[in-house]
Amino acid sequence: MPDDALLPVLLPLPRLLVEPVVRAALLEDLGRAGDITTDAIVPPGERMEAVIASRQDGIVAGTDAAAIAFELIDPSLTVVVERQDGTRIAPGDTVIRLSGPARAVLTAERVALNLLCRLSGVATATASLVEAARPHGKARIVCTRKTTPGLRALEKHAVRAGGGSNHRFGLDDAVLIKDNHVAVAGGIVPAIERARARAGHLVKIEVEVDTLAQLEQALSVGIDAVLLDNMSPDTLARAVRTVDGRALTEASGRINRDTVGAVAASGVDLISVGWITHSAAIIDLGLDAA
Repeated sequence: MPDDALLPVLLPLPRLLVEPVVRAALLEDLGRAGDITTDAIVPPGERMEAVIASRQDGIVAGTDAAAIAFELIDPSLTVVVERQDGTRIAPGDTVIRLSGPARAVLTAERVALNLLCRLSGVATATASLVEAARPHGKARIVCTRKTTPGLRALEKHAVRAGGGSNHRFGLDDAVLIKDNHVAVAGGIVPAIERARARAGHLVKIEVEVDTLAQLEQALSVGIDAVLLDNMSPDTLARAVRTVDGRALTEASGRINRDTVGAVAASGVDLISVGWITHSAAIIDLGLDAA
């Protein structure tokens, strides 16, 4: 894992973005009758203290979502976050400490852990690539739009918690011309020209290329960034030399911890990886009575 000091300062997401996601998850879990198990077993006045602790190494993310889950069930719960998003956790580390009505703790437990474990997994997967790429070049690890439906803002925040950077948040914040756009447009040049005619003056335009010949075509009409798709490290290095600073260079395509160093050594500016959001393994955290 990277040293905490090397991770960027991470600002929390606005509650306005996080709360609807957590509320929807709680509504799904509560169903039509609420927590019938807890309500039957735990007296209304029962109180408890509990901790959410890590059971493995990782980078924590999603503490705000977890805290909101408990607060939405019962605002009188005391929720103390002891490990902020973006910090390293080890087995036994307390991440969140809880005190208050036992019913609320038990009812919100699963939703809080689902979000916390999932988002910590994204942060940890990102951090593993950041660590592996760092000695080999300047490339930043960036995520994609391959996110869990409904969790995009939270997963992209988790990428930042792991030391990565964000690519597009949606279809409306940048132009990314992919291979199928090129096919429909009849070529890279007409696709870029059509995009430029419609894009606002602040909108960046990126085009995906599979070959050095396509790269030359894109550069001939000017482009902000090029997505170098599924190229070998040697071809990536040639592409970076061809671009020669005229555009941002982004490598993509089945990149993992074993290959990311060679990709970074090619000199690309960005390395985009979809699996850090769509397939990252969770980090095991559990809630126990203190």
